[in-house]
Amino acid sequence: QVQLVDSGGGLVQAGGSLRLSCAASGRTLKPYVMGWFRQAPGKEREFVGAMSWSGSSSSYAESVKGRFTITRDNAKNTVFLQMNSLKPEDTAVYYCAAYVSSADRLSTTRTVYDYWGQGTQVTVSS
Repeated sequence: QVQLVDSGGGLVQAGGSLRLSCAASGRTLKPYVMGWFRQAPGKEREFVGAMSWSGSSSSYAESVKGRFTITRDNAKNTVFLQMNSLKPEDTAVYYCAAYVSSADRLSTTRTVYDYWGQGTQVTVSS
Protein backbone atom coordinates (compact mmCIF):
# COMPACT_ATOMS: atom_id res chain seq x y z
CA GLN A 1 0.00 0.00 0.00
CA VAL A 2 1.05 3.53 -0.72
CA GLN A 3 -0.27 6.60 1.01
CA LEU A 4 -0.27 9.93 -0.81
CA VAL A 5 -0.59 13.32 0.83
CA ASP A 6 -0.97 16.32 -1.42
CA SER A 7 -0.59 19.91 -0.38
CA GLY A 8 0.19 23.40 -1.61
CA GLY A 9 -3.18 24.58 -2.81
CA GLY A 10 -4.55 28.02 -2.15
CA LEU A 11 -6.06 31.18 -3.56
CA VAL A 12 -4.18 32.96 -6.32
CA GLN A 13 -4.98 35.66 -8.84
CA ALA A 14 -5.19 34.90 -12.54
CA GLY A 15 -1.72 34.87 -14.04
CA GLY A 16 -0.14 33.73 -10.80
CA SER A 17 1.63 30.52 -9.87
CA LEU A 18 1.33 27.72 -7.35
CA ARG A 19 3.34 24.59 -6.69
CA LEU A 20 1.58 21.51 -5.42
CA SER A 21 3.41 18.72 -3.64
CA CYS A 22 2.58 15.06 -3.18
CA ALA A 23 4.44 13.01 -0.61
CA ALA A 24 4.30 9.23 -0.81
CA SER A 25 4.82 6.84 2.06
CA GLY A 26 4.42 3.13 2.62
CA ARG A 27 5.51 0.66 -0.06
CA THR A 28 7.45 3.20 -2.08
CA LEU A 29 10.19 0.84 -3.26
CA LYS A 30 8.14 -0.18 -6.27
CA PRO A 31 8.30 1.96 -9.40
CA TYR A 32 5.23 4.18 -9.70
CA VAL A 33 3.79 6.40 -12.37
CA MET A 34 2.73 9.59 -10.63
CA GLY A 35 -0.12 11.66 -11.97
CA TRP A 36 -2.25 14.67 -11.20
CA PHE A 37 -5.99 14.99 -11.71
CA ARG A 38 -8.43 17.75 -10.90
CA GLN A 39 -12.12 18.05 -10.27
CA ALA A 40 -14.12 21.23 -10.54
CA PRO A 41 -17.59 21.56 -8.96
CA GLY A 42 -20.18 19.70 -10.98
CA LYS A 43 -17.60 18.16 -13.30
CA GLU A 44 -15.88 14.83 -13.58
CA ARG A 45 -12.35 14.32 -12.38
CA GLU A 46 -10.00 14.95 -15.28
CA PHE A 47 -6.41 14.13 -16.10
CA VAL A 48 -3.89 16.95 -15.73
CA GLY A 49 -0.53 15.29 -16.19
CA ALA A 50 1.70 12.34 -15.33
CA MET A 51 5.33 11.37 -15.16
CA SER A 52 7.06 8.02 -15.41
CA TRP A 53 9.15 6.53 -12.64
CA SER A 54 12.36 7.37 -14.48
CA GLY A 55 11.24 10.90 -15.17
CA SER A 56 12.06 10.50 -18.85
CA SER A 57 8.44 10.51 -19.96
CA SER A 58 5.66 12.95 -19.16
CA SER A 59 2.21 13.70 -20.47
CA TYR A 60 -0.08 16.68 -20.04
CA ALA A 61 -3.65 17.58 -20.85
CA GLU A 62 -3.93 20.04 -23.72
CA SER A 63 -5.52 22.59 -21.43
CA VAL A 64 -2.39 22.85 -19.27
CA LYS A 65 0.43 22.21 -21.74
CA GLY A 66 3.07 24.89 -21.58
CA ARG A 67 1.77 26.15 -18.23
CA PHE A 68 2.05 23.17 -15.87
CA THR A 69 5.14 21.07 -15.21
CA ILE A 70 5.54 17.88 -13.21
CA THR A 71 8.78 17.01 -11.50
CA ARG A 72 9.61 14.23 -9.09
CA ASP A 73 12.24 13.42 -6.52
CA ASN A 74 12.26 9.66 -6.06
CA ALA A 75 14.82 9.86 -3.27
CA LYS A 76 12.31 11.86 -1.26
CA ASN A 77 9.23 10.06 -2.61
CA THR A 78 7.77 13.39 -3.66
CA VAL A 79 6.23 14.69 -6.85
CA PHE A 80 5.47 18.31 -7.67
CA LEU A 81 3.07 20.12 -9.95
CA GLN A 82 4.28 23.59 -10.88
CA MET A 83 1.39 25.66 -12.17
CA ASN A 84 2.10 28.93 -13.95
CA SER A 85 -0.10 31.42 -15.76
CA LEU A 86 -3.09 30.19 -13.84
CA LYS A 87 -6.57 30.86 -15.16
CA PRO A 88 -9.95 30.95 -13.39
CA GLU A 89 -10.86 27.75 -15.24
CA ASP A 90 -8.02 25.99 -13.42
CA THR A 91 -10.02 26.28 -10.21
CA ALA A 92 -10.58 22.77 -8.85
CA VAL A 93 -9.57 20.27 -6.23
CA TYR A 94 -6.28 18.74 -7.36
CA TYR A 95 -5.40 15.14 -6.59
CA CYS A 96 -2.16 13.30 -6.95
CA ALA A 97 -2.41 9.66 -7.91
CA ALA A 98 -0.19 6.69 -8.61
CA TYR A 99 -0.07 3.22 -10.10
CA VAL A 100 2.68 0.64 -10.20
CA SER A 101 4.64 0.71 -13.43
CA SER A 102 8.23 1.12 -14.58
CA ALA A 103 7.20 1.78 -18.17
CA ASP A 104 7.51 5.11 -19.92
CA ARG A 105 4.06 4.71 -21.41
CA LEU A 106 1.66 6.71 -19.24
CA SER A 107 -2.03 6.32 -18.60
CA THR A 108 -4.41 9.27 -18.62
CA THR A 109 -7.31 7.10 -17.41
CA ARG A 110 -8.50 7.75 -13.89
CA THR A 111 -9.43 4.12 -13.18
CA VAL A 112 -5.89 2.91 -13.86
CA TYR A 113 -4.57 4.81 -10.87
CA ASP A 114 -4.71 2.76 -7.68
CA TYR A 115 -3.61 5.27 -5.07
CA TRP A 116 -4.94 8.76 -4.43
CA GLY A 117 -4.18 11.74 -2.27
CA GLN A 118 -6.89 13.51 -0.34
CA GLY A 119 -6.93 16.51 -2.65
CA THR A 120 -5.95 20.14 -2.29
CA GLN A 121 -8.09 23.10 -3.33
CA VAL A 122 -6.81 25.53 -5.93
CA THR A 123 -8.83 28.68 -6.50
CA VAL A 124 -7.90 31.18 -9.18
CA SER A 125 -9.61 34.55 -9.01
CA SER A 126 -10.16 36.76 -12.04
